[in-house]
Amino acid sequence: MSEKFDVIVIGAGAAGLMCAAEAGKRGRRVLVVDHAKKPGRKILISGGGRCNFTNYDVSANNFLCNNPHFVKSALSQYTNWDFISMVSKYGIEFEERDHGQLFCVNDHTAKDIVSMLLEECQQAKVEQRYRCDVHSIEKTDAGFKMHLNTDEVECDSLVVATGGLSMPKLGATPFGYKIAEQFGLSVMPTTAGLVPFTLHKEDKEAFAELSGIAIPAEITAQDGTLFKEALLFTHRGLSGPSVLQISSFWKAGQSVSINLVPEVDVAELLANSREKHPNQSLKNTLAKALPKRFVEVLIDRKELEDKPLKQFNEKQLSGIVEHLENWKIAPNGTEGYRTVIFLTH
Repeated sequence: MSEKFDVIVIGAGAAGLMCAAEAGKRGRRVLVVDHAKKPGRKILISGGGRCNFTNYDVSANNFLCNNPHFVKSALSQYTNWDFISMVSKYGIEFEERDHGQLFCVNDHTAKDIVSMLLEECQQAKVEQRYRCDVHSIEKTDAGFKMHLNTDEVECDSLVVATGGLSMPKLGATPFGYKIAEQFGLSVMPTTAGLVPFTLHKEDKEAFAELSGIAIPAEITAQDGTLFKEALLFTHRGLSGPSVLQISSFWKAGQSVSINLVPEVDVAELLANSREKHPNQSLKNTLAKALPKRFVEVLIDRKELEDKPLKQFNEKQLSGIVEHLENWKIAPNGTEGYRTVIFLTH
């Protein structure tokens, strides 16, 4: 005879463990199953092992969703401050980084976040099973019956918290989508979001020597969406917080516009330098605002002409400013699900 639970949660990630703990606190008999050896594998690598567990500034406007009212409802029922309170209760130290992002700090890491979620589940008497494969799910009059690799279980309510297609090396599969299709739910095509850009061969080769260099940047997609954070050159293309953010709004074939000097008044820099140091080269002048190696690449690509400042007229200087503040590049693609979370469109 099948063992009966009030709630079964498939997936022991952040969402699954939180859901299981909350259901258990409400008096439900809860089972969590996961095919992995251990829970929270993506949590453990998030934030470079420090886990960006929430932000101070969280609102519906921060989410891409076809139904923004759902986001508003969800955030009103459990806020970022509720989670911050839980983290504080467990004595996990954290710090605020750029844009209100909160990360574990000092001796505390993502492991402490996982331990906290597991402790919450234990206190709520949630049963957990790992290395547990779901072979099939059936709808019954009373709820659901699941055929596992070990036995059969039944439940009144079933939660599928298996995540998306990102990071298959950590065990990501299309399981959740298949279950949704099985029960007649609409499944939208997916695309990778929060993902680094790859570049076309010519651009990739030109910028390869800049791998590891980061600069402040302001990136704008063709739909006008803008993010102002760091841009990082990599051996594959472009990454960094600004690129990861804008990738969710980029479509294949489009270019992005990048302000390479958002924190510098380049027009003033060029004008003052030409007046005081007319024989100074453009390369050495711009090296005060950008990494010199990057300026050299732009010159090698004939995007800029290196000559003494006194040889530039006002129109030419304005053209340089416009080029640096509205630098356009067309990504070849993205690194895909290998490194990122997914978004539906």
